[in-house]
Amino acid sequence: MSFVKNAWYVAGWSRDFGDDLKKVTIVDQNMVMYRTSEGNVVALEDRCPHRLLPLSKGRRIGDDVQCGYHGMTFDCSGKCVRIPGQDNLPASAYVEAFAVEERHGIVWVFMGDQSKADTDKIFDMAEFSDPNWHAHHGDALHLKSNYLNVAENLVDPAHVSFVHPTTLGNASSENVPVHVQTKGDPIIAWRWIRNAPPIGFFQNFGGFSGNVDRWHYYNLHLPSTAVIDFGSAATEDNLEEENRNDGVRIFALHFVTPVNEQYTIDHWMHLRNTAIEDEAASEQMDAMFRTAFAEDKEVLEAVQEEENRPQKRRPIRIAIDKGPNIYRRRIRELIEAEQTEDLGEPEKPTFVHHD
Repeated sequence: MSFVKNAWYVAGWSRDFGDDLKKVTIVDQNMVMYRTSEGNVVALEDRCPHRLLPLSKGRRIGDDVQCGYHGMTFDCSGKCVRIPGQDNLPASAYVEAFAVEERHGIVWVFMGDQSKADTDKIFDMAEFSDPNWHAHHGDALHLKSNYLNVAENLVDPAHVSFVHPTTLGNASSENVPVHVQTKGDPIIAWRWIRNAPPIGFFQNFGGFSGNVDRWHYYNLHLPSTAVIDFGSAATEDNLEEENRNDGVRIFALHFVTPVNEQYTIDHWMHLRNTAIEDEAASEQMDAMFRTAFAEDKEVLEAVQEEENRPQKRRPIRIAIDKGPNIYRRRIRELIEAEQTEDLGEPEKPTFVHHD
């Protein structure tokens, strides 16, 4: 297993789920998802236990799902409620049901041990509910790339100068040191570029006539949610780090969902403290984000293609890789923890440890 299972992953935006049966795959698990008559989103194992036909190829019977092969029918909890031609319903006639939580227009699914599905652990930000901030859902970026490559790209400010020179970066940041903090969750990498021309993004939205001080803070929450806090302020304002809200500030959110080993979906959106309720601004920002993320897609898919080819030697790591290296190590630790069972402290131990 190369995925963290005991975690909440984004299945899509609220707008993506309606009456129709929708097939969704997360961490190699196929699910059928739909919205009930009461408006709740359901996620069931997308495989009938009889002949294994995906339930997504069946049909709705009220809030239940009927298999399209022999008509076995399952309710929202995954329990079989009908087998045509027989009255007895075997205990083994069920499909797994997954915990679903919908908030802020985002649909989350818990993919691991369902007894551990704690909704308090779902990613959230105070700005979602703050009237001084505007939340705007973007798109779903489909990448033929392993999710680890996608996620570590989102804790790497150094690539911006080279991959996004006309949108999110420019040459003035190439040699500016990157700071990294790895002890907590999230892993954070950041840097300030002082007294430099505004990047393309803020040339459009900042209204800056001269040089700016700008920042990038890359926050990577395990296992794979990233928040890029970036913005600008006029250089003469001499903006301090803790006063970033006084500048033009944007949070770009990336909900990175592993589909399988070589396919990832990045649902992206943004929060901003400027142009509140201005949908034209949202559309303009989306256009620039699409340009920038298409540049990421080209790089990440090319990397994946080369990773799939035979390699004569291991890739090297350089100074800017501190954040990504720690991220991969911590993902390995989470996966290893899920593969073992902690039985707690023994009542009458035969071994005495002095560590």
